Amino acid sequence: MATIDFPAEIKALRSTLESIEAVSDPTALQAKIADLSEQAAAPDLWDDPEQGQKVTSALSSAQAELDRVKKLSQRIDDVETLVELGNEMEDADSLTEAEADVAAIRKDLDALEVRTLLSGEYDAREAVVTIRAGAGGVDAADFAEMLMRMYLRWAERHGYPTKVMDTSYAEEAGLKSATFEVNTPYAFGNLSVEAGTHRLVRISPFDNQGRRQTSFAAVEVVPLIEQTDSIEIPESELKIDVFRSSGPGGQSVNTTDSAVRMTHIPTGTVVSMQNEKSQIQNRAAALRVMQSRLLLIRQQEEAAKKKELAGDIKASWGDQMRSYVLQPYQMVKDLRTEHESGNTQAVFDGAIDDFIEAGIRWRRSGGND
Repeated sequence: MATIDFPAEIKALRSTLESIEAVSDPTALQAKIADLSEQAAAPDLWDDPEQGQKVTSALSSAQAELDRVKKLSQRIDDVETLVELGNEMEDADSLTEAEADVAAIRKDLDALEVRTLLSGEYDAREAVVTIRAGAGGVDAADFAEMLMRMYLRWAERHGYPTKVMDTSYAEEAGLKSATFEVNTPYAFGNLSVEAGTHRLVRISPFDNQGRRQTSFAAVEVVPLIEQTDSIEIPESELKIDVFRSSGPGGQSVNTTDSAVRMTHIPTGTVVSMQNEKSQIQNRAAALRVMQSRLLLIRQQEEAAKKKELAGDIKASWGDQMRSYVLQPYQMVKDLRTEHESGNTQAVFDGAIDDFIEAGIRWRRSGGND
């Protein structure tokens, strides 16, 4: 017979699901899906391929999230029914099956619960991942390529689109560095816990004497910050002064208040324009220059924010966050969370969800303070 307290277990499952629903808000998700579906049905959607990809990816992600919650609710109902029938019929096989179902549901709920922990400012963004070979020579370059493959395979397992932006190949083997995007919502929230120094210990395939080699690679993860081609400036943020133009230009320029000095109050950015003959023309020209300057300021701020988020990753002894040991034994171990796996091949093939989930819970508990 079953060895667990089914009523208590099922009650706990429902309680966890309710806490997840309180955060994910299925009603809001349905409204979001309806809006995205309408956008996806627009005949001109793919006139802008990048926007088309963004809409369809967001729709797929939102639908998948809603389906996960609904299916888990149905699975809890089903296992409750199975337990009732098993008890009525005194069917030990049904109760054993129900016990296995409860364990599977608990695992899936735990994975879904992790998503509710991703509430940082940039967690919902897509991600840009950069991997750099560190100390260890050609082995480090090879390790960098192994890590890139690991993350691309992880994305492939989940159906997440990726885009390799840059690769710099090492002379003998592997990569000096590589940068790629993971284009799915919450990619940054998930992968941000992968940032840091990774260490590989193995018998070097590049050493003629077959010696054990330790090498390092750095993983940097930053959110994909959306760029805009123009910038809207509220009228309330602008101070406009008009004055008489000076210098050559003819009587109409020098005798009227056609010149414009535009000040963006929040940043103190000033643009003066007097080349045009009318105040309206000078004002329009000044606004175009002001928009360009403010866009540049925004981009510089975003770049600084990315650098802050990426942190300073050394890729050497003393600051590694995860070790991949292939010799003398096989073990992948995260040094922050203590999570480990003896199946190193599966990890390098992209099976890193357990490491990511452990990292998110560790971070949320204040482990990186």
